[in-house]
Amino acid sequence: MRLAPLLLSLACLVTWADDSLNDGPYVIHQGQTSEAAWVCQGRVQRLPVQSDRKLAIPCGELKGLALNRSNPVAPDIQPQPQRWAALSDIHGQAGIFQSLLKAQGVIDGKGNWAWGKGVLVIAGDIFDRGPTVNEALWQVYQLEQQARAAGGAVHFVLGNHEAMVLRGDLRYIHPRYQAVAQLLGRSYDQLYGRDTELGQWLRNRATVLKLGDTVFLHGGLHPELAQAAIDLKHINQRFRERLGASKAELAQDPEASYLMGSKGPLWYRGYFLPERATLADVEALLDRLGARRIVVGHTTQRELVSLYGGRVIGVDAGIKDGERGELLLWQDGKLWRGTMDGRRSELAAGEDSGGVLPGQE
Repeated sequence: MRLAPLLLSLACLVTWADDSLNDGPYVIHQGQTSEAAWVCQGRVQRLPVQSDRKLAIPCGELKGLALNRSNPVAPDIQPQPQRWAALSDIHGQAGIFQSLLKAQGVIDGKGNWAWGKGVLVIAGDIFDRGPTVNEALWQVYQLEQQARAAGGAVHFVLGNHEAMVLRGDLRYIHPRYQAVAQLLGRSYDQLYGRDTELGQWLRNRATVLKLGDTVFLHGGLHPELAQAAIDLKHINQRFRERLGASKAELAQDPEASYLMGSKGPLWYRGYFLPERATLADVEALLDRLGARRIVVGHTTQRELVSLYGGRVIGVDAGIKDGERGELLLWQDGKLWRGTMDGRRSELAAGEDSGGVLPGQE
């Protein structure tokens, strides 16, 4: 056994498992009753969920949480909204996420939905790396309710790190969550198990969403998929069926193994890395989808990037680094780059070829 990584992990665990650690809630359903588990100043508190489904908030930064009355399956296809915004790869940086949305007027100064009938899409990867994953999940969960009440919508489509955590691959979790899981007596993936509120919510999310003339997903659609009709409902259903399955289990299901593998929607990077998809490949995909553009995360860039003449847009602008972020906005037929200082600039269509990207030669 290599001692250095083990000792480092133990040191991190000690650092976080002290009286400064606040985290929660983790809502666990037990038949007709539900319990919210918190860690407050390093100690576990377990509080019953009341019949009005509002949660007591004994510690932490979250305010006024209430559970959904129902947990509907996320849609596969939605009509064109008046306006939409998209970002991805929050990776446990709830503060950057919230600051960016405030700067662009999507939420107000108290963190509540302020965008009316607008639609916000998060293109995967809230989990792993950073220290405020649970806060970010609850922010999105709550904004989804508020947006729906205002006539808008929030859609969180799954990324590869959601799939990894739900199958117990915990290589990238922050040390804070090692301490939380130990205190709560569950492995980290079990804190999002099928008997939990967020676990059920996550398992009902989509993997690919078509919103008007734009398709959103985390990684990308491999050109091979254009050889036949692309059924988004079928893709989403297959992911819901197989989320949490081990690699050995997936090996017995060739279609699911392909979809959840390196060429699948969560992992494919072929719009960015050699050998890149060609313009003809991308146009064939868009023709099958009946769409104008594909918006993806997963492959980090210095800023939002428009490729293939605007047919593919990458929205992973490095929020995971914990320093800054960018938001893609669509309104009145134009695409805009929104930054942390509240500014917006029109997004250029970008190069039209399938060659190597600048800076990646």
